Amino acid sequence: MPFQPVGNRRLYEQVADQIGALIRDGEFSSGQRLPAERDLAKMLGVSRPVVREAMIALEIAGLLEVRTGSGAFVKEAPANPEPALNTGNSPSDILGARMLIEGEIAALAASRATREDRAEMAERIEDMVREHETGRPWHVADLGFHVAIARATGNAALAGVVERLWQEQHAPVFALLSERVRLNENWPATLSGHVAIMAAIRAGKSKAARDAMRAHLSQVLDVLTGDEDTKAPGRASHEVVS
Repeated sequence: MPFQPVGNRRLYEQVADQIGALIRDGEFSSGQRLPAERDLAKMLGVSRPVVREAMIALEIAGLLEVRTGSGAFVKEAPANPEPALNTGNSPSDILGARMLIEGEIAALAASRATREDRAEMAERIEDMVREHETGRPWHVADLGFHVAIARATGNAALAGVVERLWQEQHAPVFALLSERVRLNENWPATLSGHVAIMAAIRAGKSKAARDAMRAHLSQVLDVLTGDEDTKAPGRASHEVVS
């Protein structure tokens, strides 16, 4: 199989470009199943999450059909043979950036948050719970919680950074991957993570706040990068949770 190892820049796009080129060149015919995810990862010299992100980019481009439990199958060539692979940053990179940046934000907030700041954070958690219990989307309150932590640092620019990173999660690859792994079902862990962050900030413990934020976002990353066949059955949703 004429795969080539890829470099370290925008890995999933490089993988998607390489597989897409092989499909267009006839190396894989319409209806053919691609090698298993783990085999592709080995041949390409990348991790399985990178391959999974590439498969989603190719699915968005109309070159592949991903069938849960069966694999990825080549589709009939689209009218436009050039796939649009500008589908957002890697979900792993986005959450990695959030762990780095928001971990430090939480640590700073623990040392600077006022009573009003802490009240706003608690209110956003209450909003999340209320929306969830009534079956409504709760991502606005979720974002509000993270932005409230950033505002508590006293640095207005940090709130904008948090919002921009959050918007990255609505890019096509992140959104479809979230749906594929049923990230909306991560509610118990999401709530528990937010409560732990809130408790550390309320106690003024910077290290604990940093660790709680990183643990929370790491858990979300684990859900995104885990094997699809290990996910519990349930209805998919476009809601992004973190």
